[in-house]
Amino acid sequence: MQNTILEQGTHFLREIDADWAQLIQQVGACQLQFKVEREPYEALVRAVAYQQLSTKVGDVILKRFITHFNQQFPTPQQLLDAEFNALRMCGFSGRKIETLKGIAQGALDGLVPNRAQADEMADDVLISQLIELKGIGRWTVEMMLIFTLERQDILPVDDFGVREGYKRLKRLAVAPTPKALASIGEAWKPYRTVASWYLWRAPKSV
Repeated sequence: MQNTILEQGTHFLREIDADWAQLIQQVGACQLQFKVEREPYEALVRAVAYQQLSTKVGDVILKRFITHFNQQFPTPQQLLDAEFNALRMCGFSGRKIETLKGIAQGALDGLVPNRAQADEMADDVLISQLIELKGIGRWTVEMMLIFTLERQDILPVDDFGVREGYKRLKRLAVAPTPKALASIGEAWKPYRTVASWYLWRAPKSV
């Protein structure tokens, strides 16, 4: 995503209302960081390492995982061939190992597209295709869409941090439901990725 898009999105959100303007003033310029060199396969595997875990714990698991493969990210075939117990020693649960193997098989079968193919696919098409993988939900694919594919209009409504951010932004008693936030977020098109970035960073007293 070009810096101009980030700047345009920030300007667009600032003009919505005083709450958004105040949040942007407090947080500053949008500093979204991308990993565009990664293939969708790698992005999905990395996302699984962090599912339902803190960033700190996910970092440890991922480091052990890459160390096991001699400091190189494994190919799909190498991951398929990896022994269950070796992956358990990295810190993955049995269910996550099943998910990892499914991603690897999906990459070999073509269900998980390569980067060039993914770049030509619409957001909704990628989501509907990749959630066919066992253990891969919408949120995991959305993280790939944002941080690897640089899609500018993604709003992960199932993300606790995004919903809590909106609660803080509007000083609500409770965070909106995913369905409610999806409706609210229509007003942020076509810059919902930038909106998500700011909501993740909304301070407790906006």
